[in-house]
Parts: sequence; C-alpha cells; structure tokens
Amino acid sequence: MNFKITSALLIISVLFAACSRVYQPAIYHHDIAYQPKPTSFDTSKTANYISAGLSGYSNYDLSDFLVSSQFNLSRAHVFNNFNLAYGAFGIFGDYQNGTINKGEANYFSDKFFGAVGGRASANLFVTSGRADIRYLGVEVAYSHEFGSYAGFRQSISTLPNYFVDNRTDLFTLGLTTEVIFHNRNDNNFQHGIRGFLGTTLGHNVLNDTYYADNTATEKMFRSIFPKASYFIKFNNYFGTFEVGSEIFVRFGLKF
Repeated sequence: MNFKITSALLIISVLFAACSRVYQPAIYHHDIAYQPKPTSFDTSKTANYISAGLSGYSNYDLSDFLVSSQFNLSRAHVFNNFNLAYGAFGIFGDYQNGTINKGEANYFSDKFFGAVGGRASANLFVTSGRADIRYLGVEVAYSHEFGSYAGFRQSISTLPNYFVDNRTDLFTLGLTTEVIFHNRNDNNFQHGIRGFLGTTLGHNVLNDTYYADNTATEKMFRSIFPKASYFIKFNNYFGTFEVGSEIFVRFGLKF
C-alpha cells in the first residue's frame, strides 16, 4: 500500500512539473556585451564604435529558444592607466516556444521581444610589452524590455502552474579582467580576451516561488553568471565572439 501511495505521489509530482512553466525576462543574464576601448598603443586616445550581431540562447530548462539581433553604439577613452567606455544598445528578437503539446493552455509558437538600454565600463591597466593588462574592471548595464513576450508574462503572472519573473527593467553589475595585445610590428592588428562575472540586481520573484525550496547559497550561485569574450581588430574593423549562457557574434567599425 505504501508503495502504491508513493508511486501515485511521484506520478502527480511529475505531471505537475510537466504542466508548470517558467518564464524569465528575455535578456536576463544576456544584457552584458563587450565594449571596445582604445589601447595605450593606439594613436587616437578616443574612439567611437558601432556594431551589429546575432545572439542565440535557451531558457532556464533548455526547452525554449531565443534568437536576437543587437545593435551597439559606444564611445571610449584611454587615459594614463585607465579606460572608460559608455554607450547605448537595441535588441530585437524572437522567443520560440519548444512545447510539443500545442493544446496546452496559453500555448504560443513564438513571441516578439525587444529591449533598449545603456552600458558603461571602466578599468585600470598596466602595459607589458605588446599587451595592456586590464584589471579591476567594472561593467554596468541597464535595459528596458518591450514587446509581446513581455506583455504575455504580465498576463499570466498570477495564473496557477506558471512561475514568472515579469520584470521589464534590468540592472546588471559585474567585474571584468582582460588582456589585449597587438601583433608584432603591427599596432593595428589587435586581440583581446576578457572574462566577466556579474549578477542582475533586484528581487527575483522566482526565488520565492519556483526556487522556494533552494538554499540561500543555491539561489546566490544561480544569480551569478560568467561570460568570456574574444575581441579582434584590424585597422578600423573589429569583431567579437562571446560565450556564457548564450553565444553572441558581432562585427563593427571603429571611427
């Protein structure tokens, strides 16, 4: 009898998990992007950068897929052992529902999302040979999400079996470290490798609902996310490849 009861409870819990859905902001942990900056070996100590790229990533349980295009415009400076950059960005994307059961309540195949915001970054650096070693870097990003996916989250946030973080304004803060260097005898051919570790500030309601049984330590580590970036520049053209909870590739122009 105990075995039957345990089996029944297990089946019910599995069915409940299968019917429940979790939705987060479209660019949660995806709002940080590499900001190029002049180096100590560049002739110009101030530069503007414009770029566009594509990004792809999954939601928390890998069931849904998000793809987006991103446009960035920034201005950056290099001073004596100090870098500073700031700029604006826009994102336009599609949230694709991976649910197989198209008859479930509130099913959708895909929904549009967009976001606008600003970024800033700063760091100290030392020069060693052909490299600038950037340390004690800080990056911040603010974004505002809009579109049908944001509206959908608002509409289902109080329904049973839905766990929703319906925030549309995100503020992300993190630390960075980077090494950027130029080719031998060519200052205009540069490579950079950067590491980022940060978190999105503010209250995440999922910690009170979907992750309510997790420990404080588990919730803390879930809120922290890493990102690695590779930067390459030749003359006034540049590209970046970034990996973390997403894959992001973009190309741009320095002017």
